[in-house]
Amino acid sequence: MNAKIISINIGKPTQIQYNNRELSTGIFKTPSDKTLFLTSVNFEGDGQADLVHHGGRDKAVCVYPYEHYPYWENELNQKLEYSAFGENLTTQGLLETGVCIGDIFQLGEAVVQVSQPRQPCFKLSVRYGAPDMPLKVQETGYTGFYFRVLQEGLVSKADSLIRTSCHPMGVTLAYANQIMHRDKNDTEGIKKILEVDELSANWRKTFVKRLEGSATDTKERLTGDKGEKV
Repeated sequence: MNAKIISINIGKPTQIQYNNRELSTGIFKTPSDKTLFLTSVNFEGDGQADLVHHGGRDKAVCVYPYEHYPYWENELNQKLEYSAFGENLTTQGLLETGVCIGDIFQLGEAVVQVSQPRQPCFKLSVRYGAPDMPLKVQETGYTGFYFRVLQEGLVSKADSLIRTSCHPMGVTLAYANQIMHRDKNDTEGIKKILEVDELSANWRKTFVKRLEGSATDTKERLTGDKGEKV
């Protein structure tokens, strides 16, 4: 299976005003036509402001399907530019319903692996002035996802994303989103996802806590009420 790279997007964190306070955010990325080196943590020239909630080895590359853009353009009543969701790769041909945690892709010289769905946070509210935007993204399942980097290398917009390995457990990103956000008490579903060794450490921790009966609070992620940086 081959997927198309519509745009590669990078950007360093910038300072903005939000709710009468200053925030540092890496959501405002711009397309690059250069061939970029992908390291184990990000593309050269890219950066995240909050390394607790974004970036790191499990979330080195953020991916968002271009197929979802028309839906959000209608919701927001505006034309969206590439990296509208702060993603590094705007792609065509990779939907949450057809991509599984643990799938491996050739990306130019690099090799990447799906680690988890993206969890939308309040930085989307910051960008679009729509307080309910993170929850809408979560509820639609149009979340996008993350790659970890198995092999570093050069990547260009002209490269394709070539799936070289389908994970045998077949846990799709859509299924993982369903269990994480909707069927939160589906113990069998949680256990099934936890059997995927390639699941990110962050999602593994959340699901383990849920099994133990200590649910995590998502309010801060969705609203930024406790001052989370983006």
